[in-house]
Parts: sequence; structure tokens; C-alpha cells
Amino acid sequence: MLAIIGGSGLTQLACLEISHRQIIRTPYGEPSGPLTFGKLRNEDIVFLARHGHGHTIPPHAINYRANLWALHSLKPAHVISVASVGGIRADLTPGQLVIPDQIIDYTHGRGATYFEDKEQPVTHIDFTWPYCQQTRTLLLRAAHHGNETVFDGGVYAATQGPRLETAAEINRLARDGADMVGMTGMPEAALARELALNYATIAVIANHAAGRGSNAAGIALHEIHAVLEQAMIKVRNILEHVVSCHGD
Repeated sequence: MLAIIGGSGLTQLACLEISHRQIIRTPYGEPSGPLTFGKLRNEDIVFLARHGHGHTIPPHAINYRANLWALHSLKPAHVISVASVGGIRADLTPGQLVIPDQIIDYTHGRGATYFEDKEQPVTHIDFTWPYCQQTRTLLLRAAHHGNETVFDGGVYAATQGPRLETAAEINRLARDGADMVGMTGMPEAALARELALNYATIAVIANHAAGRGSNAAGIALHEIHAVLEQAMIKVRNILEHVVSCHGD
């Protein structure tokens, strides 16, 4: 089974042959919504909308621990996250796709670990490379087979949200080495690592980050929806080819 977490622009998977939906309760509360089960090219798929039905849960209020725990209970072979981001690096323009390989966490106050029981010993995880290389390779191979252009590698800056960043904050992120900025990358990636899930992200460039490119004077929010609508066609194509490549 493959698990897909859909973000902004991908609240449902149109190509999925749905069999049923199921509410899964966890020790950390309920996930963002019911999990949708079905088949994609005859492969078992479970889909979760990160922001809930109708895209109503803001990034800082998502129950990341419940989401990842629920998916982990199903023992998926891979967990693929789809996330919309702003492009910081000049060549990351709206509509392009990136398979990031690094992340910097600027979030705060989120439930960020499963290892907080006072009765258990302090537990550290290796997070040198935050995304599963096996899953990243699968995504890159699927993009190649689907004739979709993706950037291999990049640094994802995870900010708190829900507001967008100032131009000065984007300049700071750039100095820190970030190539793109989003609001849901953490603690999702770290929780996936704590659960030993094979997790990677398809980052969709929805817009130039604040103060960059065509958004030098401000971000035209009304243009983002159209960009995502077109970009998600490419994402769905990659996901369909993930199924084929997964069996190779």
C-alpha cells in the first residue's frame, strides 16, 4: 500500500477508484479527516487531506501526530507528501516541481515528537537526511517515466504560518540556504522518521516567495489557485507512475 498526503491544491485524488472511507482514532486524537481508501492502477492507495475536508485546518493547527500515526498503523510501503511552497531560489518559478532533500524548521509550538512520555528514556533520531532516499528515488523515477520535469534536491524552509512571510524574512531564509518555503513540512517529516516511515515530498512551487520575482511588491494570492490547478495535473501524473515504478 502507498500512502499519499495531499496539501493545498490536492484535497482529493481524482484518479483514485475509491472503495471506502474510514475514521481512524489514535492516541493523539483524530487525523485531519477520514482516510480515503481505493486503487490507483490496481495498486492499493490510502489518501489523507492534510488540511481536512474543505481545506479548513490551517498549518499550525494540523494534528500531525495523529495523521502520521494513522498512516503508520496501515504499514504503507511509502508515504508521499504533496506540499505547496513559495519559490525562493530564482529558478524555482510557479508551476515547477521539486523533490527536496533537506529541510530547515522554523516552526514552534507544534506537537513535534512521539518521544515525550516521562516514563521512557530520552530518544534521539538521526535526521541528517530528513527524507527517505528510497522514496525520493521512486518519485524521481516516476517523474522520468511520466515525462515530467522535476528538480532533484532543494532545501525546504518550514515556517509557522498561517500568514505569509515578509520580504526580509525571505531574505533571511535565503541566507540560511533555503530554496523554497512552506508551512507543513515540519514536524511532519520528523514524525515520519520517528515512526520509520519511508517518507518524501513533492513540493509544488505555487508562487514566488515574498519580495521575489513577480511578487516583489506583494503576493498576488488570486493567481495561486490557477497555478496549482495546472501543477496538480503533473503531480497526479507522477503519482500514477509511482504505482508502476513501485512494482519494478
